[in-house]
Amino acid sequence: MKVTESDNVKHRQIREGGYLQKVSAEQREYAEACGAPKMTETDNTNTNQQREGLLEQILDRDNLNRAYKQVKRNKGAGGVDGMQVDELLPFLEERKGELVQSLRDGKYRPKPVRRVEIPKENGKTRKLGIPTVVDRFIQQAICQVLSPIFEKQFSDNSFGFRPKRSAHGALKRCQTNITEGYKYVVDMDLEKYFDTVNQSKLIQILSETIKDGRVISLIHKFLRAGVMVGGMFEDSPEGVPQGGPLSPLLGNIMLNECDLELERRGHRFVRYADDLLIFCKSERAANRTLSHILPYIEGKLFLKVNREKTQVAYVGKVKYLGYSFYIRKGEGRLRIHPKSVRKFKDKIREITGRNNGMGTEARKTRLNQVIRGWMNYFKLADAKKLIQGLDEWIRSRIRMVTWKRWKKIRTRFKNLKRLGIKEERAWMWANTRKGYWRTAHSPILSIALSNERVERAGYLSLTECYSAK
Repeated sequence: MKVTESDNVKHRQIREGGYLQKVSAEQREYAEACGAPKMTETDNTNTNQQREGLLEQILDRDNLNRAYKQVKRNKGAGGVDGMQVDELLPFLEERKGELVQSLRDGKYRPKPVRRVEIPKENGKTRKLGIPTVVDRFIQQAICQVLSPIFEKQFSDNSFGFRPKRSAHGALKRCQTNITEGYKYVVDMDLEKYFDTVNQSKLIQILSETIKDGRVISLIHKFLRAGVMVGGMFEDSPEGVPQGGPLSPLLGNIMLNECDLELERRGHRFVRYADDLLIFCKSERAANRTLSHILPYIEGKLFLKVNREKTQVAYVGKVKYLGYSFYIRKGEGRLRIHPKSVRKFKDKIREITGRNNGMGTEARKTRLNQVIRGWMNYFKLADAKKLIQGLDEWIRSRIRMVTWKRWKKIRTRFKNLKRLGIKEERAWMWANTRKGYWRTAHSPILSIALSNERVERAGYLSLTECYSAK
């Protein structure tokens, strides 16, 4: 590939139409696309030492090596220049010195991010901005130095994209609040949060902690790098593009101001990224809290609150991180929200579809991945009966797609006989004109492809994963 000189750093030319390439890795949820920066117990968390000379710490050889390894692990598609993750190491071996020098001199210019729109359940899209691999590498190096500094400032009620914290921690904190009598919530919806962050306010907040102006300038360049949409450049005067390592950290830094204000006012709350619940003991108190906090969020942080979706509600009527709440004997408990179940079933339908072109082994592998991942996330819920029902439905889907794969009468007859069905009945069912889904529920397939046989074939069950929680 041709190399050109730009801003004292040699970059690959944009491949013709390169920013129009399809993305696979980035079509996951935001948390998977970004990858939270890692911290270890050996990280230096002395804030005073790190405020001055931060750029030197960012450009430290060990820090850059860690950043490269993290970008390599995260994988992901290339940005506007078309460079892929496996091309980063050869690039750094050849150009690392020039890259580091341009960062020291303040001459480095990030490339625009590549716009990718991910469909959402409501028919709308989530906008991701995929940085180039080199820009991801630099962002990761920045995060590894800044994250330990800001971790000491973050609220104990914040759980998203932080070391040793998770959605499960947020949900358990919600349960604690409910059990202690906080049964009404302000369910706050920040409209297109990452797309509408006020950059000037964010830079102001960053500057209160980061005293190295070179780092502030570099972060500002990333914020203002712009975006390529359909081959056209668009400016980015507001927002923090989702898709790079910096965006979760910057998002948390901005909303930490809201966290501190809520704590100052004595409120119980839980925040995971931009998903915020404020807990109150009565509906009246919740309405009063909403009326008081809105002016702060909109007037001080310059964020947009979606008035239509923001609500005051009883805890049993809200959806949070895919779960819903209920109270049993005074204790806050968790259920899997119906929308999460529908989304899961849609995924299973996609994998077990009759015409998706998957082979048997590929389908089984993918199905097991989805089942294991989904159950691992929803293992906190009281869902024994729901899980049993879903397992029955999944087994029927497996029988249906197997019956479809057998297709020809002789193949069906042969396989039914092999699985223990008597010859006369096997021939009768091999010639059936019933639809695939109806046949999947027939006694014949329930015997021939029993749950035990399906399990022996290597298919996981939700019940098995749920019991192992």
